[in-house]
Amino acid sequence: SNTTIKALDLKGNNLRTMGAEALGKLLRQNKSIRSLTLEWNSLGMWEEGFSFFCQGLRANNFLQHLDLRNNQINHQGAGELAMALTQNTSLQELDLRWNNIGLLGGRALLNCLQSNKTLKKLELAGNNVPGDILRAVEQALDHNQDREAILSEAQNQVDILSKEVLSLKDEKNKQVTFFYFLFSPSQICRMSAARVSQLQEALDEQYSIMNSLKTKLQMTEAALALSEQRVHSLGELLHAMKQEQNSVADLQELGGEGADREGKLMHDLSAASEKNLLLRNQVDELERKCKVQQDQLFQVKQDLTNATAELKLRAVEAEERLEMEKRRFKQSLEDMESLRVKEVDRMTQHMEASERSMHNRIQRLEAIRISLEEELSQVKAAALTERGQAEEELVKVRSQARLEEQQRIEHLEEKLRLMTESRDEAQNCCLKQKEMVAEAQAKAKQLTLYADGLRRRLDELQQDLDSKEEEKVTELNKVKVELQEQIGHLEAERAAQDGLREKIAALERQLRALSSNHREALLDKEGEISLLLEKLRMKEAEISRVREEETQRASFLQSAIMSYVQGSCLGTHSSRK
Repeated sequence: SNTTIKALDLKGNNLRTMGAEALGKLLRQNKSIRSLTLEWNSLGMWEEGFSFFCQGLRANNFLQHLDLRNNQINHQGAGELAMALTQNTSLQELDLRWNNIGLLGGRALLNCLQSNKTLKKLELAGNNVPGDILRAVEQALDHNQDREAILSEAQNQVDILSKEVLSLKDEKNKQVTFFYFLFSPSQICRMSAARVSQLQEALDEQYSIMNSLKTKLQMTEAALALSEQRVHSLGELLHAMKQEQNSVADLQELGGEGADREGKLMHDLSAASEKNLLLRNQVDELERKCKVQQDQLFQVKQDLTNATAELKLRAVEAEERLEMEKRRFKQSLEDMESLRVKEVDRMTQHMEASERSMHNRIQRLEAIRISLEEELSQVKAAALTERGQAEEELVKVRSQARLEEQQRIEHLEEKLRLMTESRDEAQNCCLKQKEMVAEAQAKAKQLTLYADGLRRRLDELQQDLDSKEEEKVTELNKVKVELQEQIGHLEAERAAQDGLREKIAALERQLRALSSNHREALLDKEGEISLLLEKLRMKEAEISRVREEETQRASFLQSAIMSYVQGSCLGTHSSRK
């Protein structure tokens, strides 16, 4: 039901039977799509679905471009398509490249081009269609293009002539209306008897001029009806003039008018004479235009006769070309037979040479396989030796690292022992000092009575105690700093031990990587050997397939030669009869 889409692209959608039937219904009903692209599908895989699609194409008269590349269309599908094209009158471009149409499908499409006159472009590359059929198809398409160009030119000329005829009709109608208004009865009533006689003569002259124009315009078919209308209108005018003459005669009996009226009538007569001159000039122009139209019509008729003659000549040339193509086809068949024989001999020689080369290649591959096995065994032995050396080096490195670690741990333990002893000594000193302070405090309590006398001494002692405490604090700070430094050294040694452990892990990883690389190399070699064996099997299969194809070709050539010989024999018998 859509009426706006002009181009539809369904490329690469794997459309098959159901898709072909749906597209056939679409083409049967849709009237707006002008371009349909169906490249890279499988419409021709099933004959029933593709025949339904072709029926829809046969009923469609609006599609102009159809792309059916890579759709697995065989010669039967091409026949269905040709039957659809015989009744289709709108398709102009059809692309059937890279299918499997073959000889029979190409002939069917060539036969349909005899009745189809609208198809201008047909692509058949990659379909195993013979070259003579492709050339014949190109000639038929060129003929359709020439026919379309001639028809378009003729249509353009017809349109131009119709426009000119319409313009002439308009001019004639204008002139008739001008004459009608010029000789109206109201003006004639005011004329005198002398002027009536002069006007009668002028009318007679105009009547004779119109009659001459009528005889001249009879050659143009388009102006014939107009001239008849003009004669009829002039006859009516003459009848009206006769009636006006009778009325003027009645007016003459009544009496004449004065000199003023005669002057006016003379002035009217001069104006009428000028109008007569203008009418004569217009009549001359009309005669000239009629002659031009006659020349143009004659030229068109001449062009049509030339076109028909050219078409006849082209038809004769086409028949001659067909005869020449038939002769060439027969000659090409004979040449093809000889070439087939030579090609069969050459292929047999080539097969023998290829078999010999394949045997040589198999021997070379076997030698390469043996050498590769030897190299593989050597690589395995080298890998085992390298692995043993790496393990020995790893054991040595581990033992050395353990010895260094034990020595460092013993050194650190000795330092820790010395530090603990110094710490114990400092604690003992502190305890002694605390005992001395307690004794001093007891003495101070006992000597409170003597406080006034001994205050200075107590101050001095207090100062001594403060200095000792400061010294003690400084010593403790120094001990803390030394302990921190020792702890930092221990951490650095631990970090060094971690680095040694990381080195050991890296060495183990390298060993693992070396072993994995050796395993991958072994696997690659085994994969290459398997690939070489598969290539050998594929070559053997290809050799067998080529042999089968050559046998099929030989049988096909033999059957074709026998059919050709039988056909030629039948043709000779029929000609003799």
